[in-house]
Amino acid sequence: MTYSIAMAGKGGTGKTTVCGLFINHLAGTGKGPILAVDADANSNLNEVLGVKIEMTLGDIREELARAEIDENSPIPPSMSKQEYANYKFGAALIEEDDYDMLVMGKTQGKGCYCYVNDLLRDQVNKYYQNYNYLVVDNEAGLEHISRGILPPVDLILLVSDCSRRGIQAAGRSAQMIQDLNLKVQAVRLIINRVPGGILDESIKREIDAWNLSLIGIIPQDDLVYQYDAEGKPLVTLPEDSPIKQALGEIIKKLGL
Repeated sequence: MTYSIAMAGKGGTGKTTVCGLFINHLAGTGKGPILAVDADANSNLNEVLGVKIEMTLGDIREELARAEIDENSPIPPSMSKQEYANYKFGAALIEEDDYDMLVMGKTQGKGCYCYVNDLLRDQVNKYYQNYNYLVVDNEAGLEHISRGILPPVDLILLVSDCSRRGIQAAGRSAQMIQDLNLKVQAVRLIINRVPGGILDESIKREIDAWNLSLIGIIPQDDLVYQYDAEGKPLVTLPEDSPIKQALGEIIKKLGL
């Protein structure tokens, strides 16, 4: 059985960094194979992981949608849309040693994409069951999960910074998860970029006020900024870096 994990959080919290290093830790400790999915419209999980994107599912979606109205369809006459989707989906899969990656890409444009989304959903469902873990970097609204394009989620990790507004945004996300009736097994909070690794008491009270379940904190790590500024993949951070050490403890607490 594939265990599915979704990361969510408002922009600027370091969610994608946390997600990429989370995947890296699972892969590095022999928990693979893992399917990583970048479902954030602002796709940059590949930069954290140090892999190159050739094609996104959004590109495939646009080609299939265009075939409905364009006489110059990219789909060969000898192929059905389903067969073309199978072929292109394989091309969009980035294969690494311990994990594979899919990028959802741009959100859909004008018109009805129901049939196209159904094709993509069928493809994702067919692939993800071959992995031990599915780890998804989501946009804050969990759009692809709520629409059913991505499989049901077992665990949602809300990533926040250590600000009061960040905690409030995480609390609203937790409420949205309930409102959408996503039926996840657990929702946990990770607080990122904590100065000195110590939370202020007022932030702890805010967490309690929103009834959030804190699984761990990640201290401010200056090396993250340095590597990012130099264009280095963050997965190449030293194993003893504060962020990698903290994520290792969080993953251990989660029992993964």
